[in-house]
Amino acid sequence: MCESCDSNAMQNASGRRRFLRLAGLGAGALLLAGALPDKIARAAEKTAPPPKPQNAISPDKALQRLMEGNQRYVAGTSTTHDFKDEREALVSGQNPFVAVLGCSDSRIAPEYAFDTARGDLFAIRVAGNFVTDEGLASLEYAVAVLGAPLILVLGHESCGAIDAGIKAVKDRTVFPGHIPKLTDALKPSIEKVLTQPGSLIENATAQNVKDSVERLKHASPLLTDALGKGTLKIVGGVYRLATGNVDLIT
Repeated sequence: MCESCDSNAMQNASGRRRFLRLAGLGAGALLLAGALPDKIARAAEKTAPPPKPQNAISPDKALQRLMEGNQRYVAGTSTTHDFKDEREALVSGQNPFVAVLGCSDSRIAPEYAFDTARGDLFAIRVAGNFVTDEGLASLEYAVAVLGAPLILVLGHESCGAIDAGIKAVKDRTVFPGHIPKLTDALKPSIEKVLTQPGSLIENATAQNVKDSVERLKHASPLLTDALGKGTLKIVGGVYRLATGNVDLIT
């Protein structure tokens, strides 16, 4: 997180200044400390548009746009993006319209799955798409500094991390290295669905998404404050490998 990024980020809504003060960077922090006159800070906010004005939308519009992009991807009609112009437009900063907490699985690329361009999607990826402290901090940054109005927790079919977690729970399998950190994190979601009918891995995948969504809704004052103000929506979905379709489940 560079100082220039924070300097651009401070131009967002005044509700984000508390985050910047805690980080000790940006004009929002200086304003709260009394170092900058309020009029100067407000003038800066008004005169500097976001790098991608089309991304400054409501949570509901962001979700609609995200799912429309997924349908284009499924249909094979994805947009042709002008990466050169996008690179130049984003030199000064970023304001993505969605932050995605997804799995590290190489078969799932959120930017493709939702037909997004550079600067549209802020991605956090970890095998098993569960909430880590570092992932939570990254999502706080996306919402409080970059102004993302939407968070999507994205699970997927045939997740290797979920499968490993099931083996650890049911068969007491012990994996080498640091892999048990993944299986331990997924264990609570898996245990909730052990006796449910149907496919255990499918049920565990969905439950893990639901649990991650619920954790995000309550784990951080920055996120709960945005939820309460209606400037943020947190949802979950599962990516279907064969079709590329994303089914929203929470």
